Amino acid sequence: MDNSSNLDISDKNCQENIDQNRALYIFYSSVVALELILGLLLNVTVIHLFVFKLKFWKSKTIDIFLFNLVLADILLLIGLPVKAYNFQQCSEHKVVCKVQLFLQFLNRGASIAFLTVISIYRYYSVVHPGKRRVLRILRMSPQISVLIWVLLGILTIPAMLQSFIRCNISEKDEELNTSVLLREIVFFTQIFIPFLVLVYCSIRIIRRLKQKSVGDKTKLRRAMFLVTSVVFVFAVCFLPYAITRAVQLYNDGHVMQEEKVTVVKLYDGLICLSYLNCLLDPILYCLSSSKFKKLYISMYLPFLLEKVQPESPEDTADD
Repeated sequence: MDNSSNLDISDKNCQENIDQNRALYIFYSSVVALELILGLLLNVTVIHLFVFKLKFWKSKTIDIFLFNLVLADILLLIGLPVKAYNFQQCSEHKVVCKVQLFLQFLNRGASIAFLTVISIYRYYSVVHPGKRRVLRILRMSPQISVLIWVLLGILTIPAMLQSFIRCNISEKDEELNTSVLLREIVFFTQIFIPFLVLVYCSIRIIRRLKQKSVGDKTKLRRAMFLVTSVVFVFAVCFLPYAITRAVQLYNDGHVMQEEKVTVVKLYDGLICLSYLNCLLDPILYCLSSSKFKKLYISMYLPFLLEKVQPESPEDTADD
């Protein structure tokens, strides 16, 4: 009886908060819906080419990692309708909340993990092509992919035990325990460490390309733009909401309720921004390959085919 009464009060407080910020949360919901539509269109068409045209399982190492990257983004996008609905309604079943959060952190973690592995593979291919033992290990892409999914599935279990994000902003703060601590460590580790790896690999790749490229300035600029764009997109999509999460954790118990609500609203907005990664991954990683780009345009955008310029067969940083 008491629990039911507490839930009613929580839902009432949450509804009041949403009513006070109705326009903001409708905007958040619209952004998520737009990202869902555009992201699914792009990722589904890309994965269609991987499966039916490129037959990625018979292709080179990078294609298997790219397929898993796009698959993770698709699985993340599938949960966005629930997120868009939650931005407008307070009532939410706890089980649905936890399942949605589990899928969100599993697939976002997988997206970041495969993005990082791709960068490491390209780093060794460009900067240390002579280290065949490392490259041989990285070429075990099916085994590495399975390992990543299994490991992330285990590490994401704490998200099912307790909600990572409050299902509504009026819920009580969590008490620090082993499950919560492990969850936060996994969350921050899977963002900040890959970012440092990306920055390091990108700097080394750019330096190496500058040394190798003698006369082809256009190709060098394109490769440098691609490498830099990957770091930029990662920084914009993931770092702001991770930093806001750290601020949120630090402020719990130290600020007034109004300030907590403000931080949560900012955090919700930055989560919307983080989903943009699902839309940009296929562009940066798949369509950056001249072969894949021509195949994609010929399949889905044939009217642009005559505008595509022939490119050099060398594609060191792109493929």
